[in-house]
Order: sequence, then structure tokens, then C-alpha cells
Amino acid sequence: MTENLSLTLSPQDCLVAVMVAVSASDEDIRTTELIKIQSAVNLLPIFAEFDVDRIKTVSQMVFDLFEQEDGLDALFGLIKEALPNRLNETAYALACDVAAADGTLEEAELRLLEEIRYELEIDRLYAAAIERGARARHLV
Repeated sequence: MTENLSLTLSPQDCLVAVMVAVSASDEDIRTTELIKIQSAVNLLPIFAEFDVDRIKTVSQMVFDLFEQEDGLDALFGLIKEALPNRLNETAYALACDVAAADGTLEEAELRLLEEIRYELEIDRLYAAAIERGARARHLV
């Protein structure tokens, strides 16, 4: 299944994959995280032409990859291949929003965010600003 998707992964698929990966990273996908993913897809201009039915397909791809030993590396390979560099910060911002959605950041989420920063080559200063914005948006 992953092989077929790698040929047709869109930039939007990549953004969804990053959000799903962060949500699944602590092995507990919370309703607030799912709502955050759904609302991002429904509201953000980057998803205007996106088929929302792809969320399920992309999510399953992420889950399948997470079951493999080198699945995270494979996921980043697919993302880096299909996601234009100009959307790297968007991917990180969406990942931060999903991680912050439930009001807590688990260790696994923090590790994955760090990995996303590294893999997508997000400048440390930009990453701090993105993280601060996510924190501010999700304060109770």
C-alpha cells in the first residue's frame, strides 16, 4: 500500500501525514487531535482542493509505517520527496497545533516534533516562533 501512495502523495497528503504522525506518536490518538486535523483540512487554504476522503487513506499509511522498524524514516522519505520546501514550516506549524490540541505534550510528541524540525530543516528561531504561536493558540 505504501508503495502505491509514494507515487501519488500530494503536498496536502504530506501535511495530513505529519499531523497524523504527531497524533499517533504517543499511541493515544485523542479526539481533540482528530478535530484539529479535520478543522485544518476544512479551513486552511492549502487544503482547498483536497479530497477529505484521503485523510483515512493517509492515516492508514502512517499507521502501517509506524508498525515497521524503519517506518518513521520511510515516512520522512515520502514526505521529503513530495512536500515542497516552501511548505516545510506549514507542516511544522500543523504538527505543533496537533501536539498542543489536547493541552499536554507527551515525551513521544516532543521527540517527534524535534525529528520533524530536523528532517524538514526548520530554522531553530522559526521553530521557536511556531511553537510559541501554537502554545498561545491552545491556552485554556
